[in-house]
Amino acid sequence: MTRRGWILFAAMSVIWGIPYLLIKVVVGEMSPITLVFLRTGLATAILLPLALVRGRLRGVIPHWRPILAYTFVEVAAPWVLLSHAETRLSSSLSGLLVAGVPLVTAVITRLSGGDDRLDARRVLGLVIGLLGVAVLVGLDVAAEDLVAVGELGLVVLGYSVGALLISRRLADVSAEGVIVASLALTALAYAPFALTRLPDAPLPANALLALGLLAVICTVLAFRVFFALIAEVGASRATVITYFNPAVALILGVALLGEPFTVGIAVGFALILLGSVLATRRVPAAIVPR
Repeated sequence: MTRRGWILFAAMSVIWGIPYLLIKVVVGEMSPITLVFLRTGLATAILLPLALVRGRLRGVIPHWRPILAYTFVEVAAPWVLLSHAETRLSSSLSGLLVAGVPLVTAVITRLSGGDDRLDARRVLGLVIGLLGVAVLVGLDVAAEDLVAVGELGLVVLGYSVGALLISRRLADVSAEGVIVASLALTALAYAPFALTRLPDAPLPANALLALGLLAVICTVLAFRVFFALIAEVGASRATVITYFNPAVALILGVALLGEPFTVGIAVGFALILLGSVLATRRVPAAIVPR
């Protein structure tokens, strides 16, 4: 990759590794729905005028059905579920469990008729990755927190389905237009519920700063940088940031929030990372006689 590509790659690895820390800070002061409404609302207020000026929303309306589906599985549902899960689980553990996205994506792609073959190496990767999740849950999650783990499981499923929708149903639509439409639709959907759950007291400085960073850095800037990264290095290389985001979430949670770094976290993350790499490596397509 070019030097610019490496810089963009490093930036995205960090930018999408810090939301877990910021969410953990904010959910202590407001409901998950209010958090998601404010995050998407602020991001929409910034991105929508830019998208309109650049003409990125043209062609969005004819694809409203897959965009609605994408909005639900990629933004509206996962962001609330993730925020609610972090009221019970640490930010570092949440980030590591979400690292299972490549594993689930590989399975869904195959089951839905994708052209990637599940050879022995990929199957081994799936088994290793699932073992890593089992280690994390078995050693670091209390029985009363299993509901939160289930919520993160739905987050992983939603992100995986969202990636499939983009590649199969929305490939010909402006990615920027899809993202802006999804953020705006989420903010509108949650507005009636969030506005009745606003905090009674002014937010403390750390929560206010975390909310602003979530909206501006982890949403607005993140998508702008991600689009630039895809243009620079291609979509397949850009998705490799998935392997680095959980490590950033782990480091920040341990260093800044004093979250524990346990044997289960160390072993589980190593297994999930190894499994994801093995399970998502592309293999040569089978030669079909004609």
